[in-house]
Amino acid sequence: MKGENLIKQFRSTFVLAVLLLVLSCCSLFVGVIEMNPQALLAGNLNLWEIFLISRLPRLLAILCTGVGMSVAGLIMQQLCSNKFVSPTTGATISSAQFGILLALLFMPTSTLWTRAFFAFAAAVLGTWIFVWFIQRLQFKDVVMVPLVGIMFGNVIGGMTTYLAYKYEMTQALSSWLVGHFSLVLKGRYEIVWLTVPMVVLAFLFANHFNIVGMGKDFSQNLGVSYNLVLFAGLTIAAMITASIVVVVGAISYVGLIVPNVVAMYKGDKIRGTLVDTALFGAIFVLVCDMIGRVVIFPYELPIELIVGVLGSLIFIALLFYRIKYGRKAIRLGGARTSGCAAMPCLKGGAEQ
Repeated sequence: MKGENLIKQFRSTFVLAVLLLVLSCCSLFVGVIEMNPQALLAGNLNLWEIFLISRLPRLLAILCTGVGMSVAGLIMQQLCSNKFVSPTTGATISSAQFGILLALLFMPTSTLWTRAFFAFAAAVLGTWIFVWFIQRLQFKDVVMVPLVGIMFGNVIGGMTTYLAYKYEMTQALSSWLVGHFSLVLKGRYEIVWLTVPMVVLAFLFANHFNIVGMGKDFSQNLGVSYNLVLFAGLTIAAMITASIVVVVGAISYVGLIVPNVVAMYKGDKIRGTLVDTALFGAIFVLVCDMIGRVVIFPYELPIELIVGVLGSLIFIALLFYRIKYGRKAIRLGGARTSGCAAMPCLKGGAEQ
């Protein structure tokens, strides 16, 4: 019985891992310059140069982006106890872009690592402010919280746009406003590797994130420092997002929809869903990138456009799904309460 349960538990993980491996191999040979395994094995130096400088770094950046954004979204949803919170709806991406603009304004000759430092600081601060604000909301509706995050992100985005126009930095900032992998080359994408240790930390502290997601009182009863774990988790999510924005630009919806899709068949426990979320996120971003490369071949569409279209449709479907089954759960709860024979039970159920 235990063996069957283990097989059932890891079946989806194995399927996602195999699918990701196959798609990754296919992605290496999709592009303007025709390339195939036979030519590489034949020792064509020009193709090997393209493979090592462009194709392989691009694939690695895609995988880190998909894994990182998905895990960041999962952490934020768990800590905020809201399935519609993500780096997109939590102002993390907008804050990272604002940090990059500040680096361009005050240090025009700054390196990519310097811009990354500004992006890290702004993303962490913006995410903290967002969570601090929603903790003080009286009515934390499942839709209200992400709407507040979207409005907060729009305020930051408006400030970014205003400063960019005022100081004629719009063209310089444009590379970070729309996500794309066309400029990913060896030597200028390595910052995205910071997502790997951040994801490892997320896995190590997964149980703590679960406990904090159950509330402050519950965490304190179990001896877990609520504020420390909360801010540590938010910092991990913000640093993952910022490292991706610095290299790739803004990619929305990944951290929002991927954890929700995985939770439908895997549950809400972060340790049990973290690996599947990372794998599915990498697959989703990889498929969107391949679509962007072939839909108007030999030209390329930014991945933000493909993710935006598919992500919007999936997000609407998830919204209706959550509303429908949330109401169904309420009705079932009411039916179970009304099943009590005694009148005090009905009264107590109504008061609750």
